[in-house]
Amino acid sequence: MLSKATSLAIQGIDAYIVDVEVDIIRGLPNFTIVGLPDSIIRESKDRIRSAIENSGYDFPPKNFIVNLAPAGFKKQGANFDLPIALSILLATGQLKTARVHMPMVGELSLDGGVKPVKGVISMAIALYRAGYTSMMVPWDNRFEAAAIDEVDIYPVRNIGEAMDVCGGNGEPFKEYSNAQQDEMVWPDLSQVRGQESAKRALEIAAAGRHNVLLYGPPGSGKTMLAKRLPGILPSLNREQAINTTMIHSVGGKLRSNQGLLQVPPFRSPHHTTSDAALVGGGTVPGVGEISLAHNGVLFLDEFVEFKNNVIQSLRQPLEDSEITVSRVSGTYTFPADFMLIASSNPCQCGYLFDRDVKCTCSPARVRQYFQKISGPILDRIDLEVLVGRVPYGDLLGKGDGEPSSEVRKRVMQAREKQEKRFNGNGTGCNSGMSSDEVKEYCKLDDETESLLELAINRMNLSARSFFRILKVSRTIADLDDSPDIHNRHVMEALSYKNLQRHYDV
Repeated sequence: MLSKATSLAIQGIDAYIVDVEVDIIRGLPNFTIVGLPDSIIRESKDRIRSAIENSGYDFPPKNFIVNLAPAGFKKQGANFDLPIALSILLATGQLKTARVHMPMVGELSLDGGVKPVKGVISMAIALYRAGYTSMMVPWDNRFEAAAIDEVDIYPVRNIGEAMDVCGGNGEPFKEYSNAQQDEMVWPDLSQVRGQESAKRALEIAAAGRHNVLLYGPPGSGKTMLAKRLPGILPSLNREQAINTTMIHSVGGKLRSNQGLLQVPPFRSPHHTTSDAALVGGGTVPGVGEISLAHNGVLFLDEFVEFKNNVIQSLRQPLEDSEITVSRVSGTYTFPADFMLIASSNPCQCGYLFDRDVKCTCSPARVRQYFQKISGPILDRIDLEVLVGRVPYGDLLGKGDGEPSSEVRKRVMQAREKQEKRFNGNGTGCNSGMSSDEVKEYCKLDDETESLLELAINRMNLSARSFFRILKVSRTIADLDDSPDIHNRHVMEALSYKNLQRHYDV
């Protein structure tokens, strides 16, 4: 008897519908899976047999053949265990219902339990777009799947519950709440002594989603400042939350029973990270750290210590907000709209710009160290901030600094201005403005334009840096609640493009 079920497979971060066909044909007892399965799916034969028998059902000694259609792309993952098992039970007459055609996913344990799988929210979105109204998922994936209101979710813990749902006895899960994830508590800016200019730069970066390079001597607080940036960022809106959750679900980063991610992600890979781990890799490419930082922050501590090919791999995503990975199996495009926060020592010993400790590096070693950050990468960084040593008096000063909550209010007000300005045209923040939008929203008076022209010529800045300075100026004006960009806004933006000037000195 031929039986069919509907399941889904993941390619990149998107899901595609797969038909699971099970037939019993003549021949010696066997269990064959065709349709370009990976090794995980081929190994599922023993899991499925044990799960069925340990759940109290029969697995007769027959010649089973399973086809995963369409056969044109490679299937991977354990999410086909449940639909294959139920199709076998239907083909052998132990399941007497047609409701097995409800789309379903789930990995089976040997005792018949249903374990969570990756990419469930992407699968729910794909089903909604295809016109399906229901889906069977593992119990631990219920909050993630229920974020898509248009699809009724039937969570199951084992094969027995899945059989009940197929028999029409199950009820859709309706308890989803955005509050299902724990609130992330970030360190507060008030704990940072001194460093007012660096705090101001982080506020500007958060308001316009600009990229930042923090450089200075060891122990000056670069990493401490960077780790406090998420505390001043606004929460994700629903569209951003769904896209971010899709990426983390496919990457296997969601905790059990976790729903939509409401807080911007903060990723901090070690400087020994490979380019494949950063951009995404594998025979069938999966998401990397760049994509996991989508709609959030990618913090690269000890930036110059990263391998050169890893640093250069940032070029495309910083410019295009997405990254394309090509392999023999196909070409995959992953979203990568993130804020880059990089920190580094200015030289090998770290004390090049320190007022109290003398640098021991030779001029040749300083140039060699600095050249690891190429010009094209620096062009894509909006704010270059020197984080100097904190004076002794500031370290022991009484009272706390301004809390992150107050800075976050100003950031949110600036973001609201940008939202009204771009009016849903696809540009989220000032950093994402096109050249036409820069011309429209970053108009300068004659005096300010002359000042900027003089600075560009003296600093030998590229056209890309010119446009980024205008975008930063627009953000500073938004924080200043000014509809126009004035001299003071441009001068402050120019003060953050000072790395090359310091090295020239």
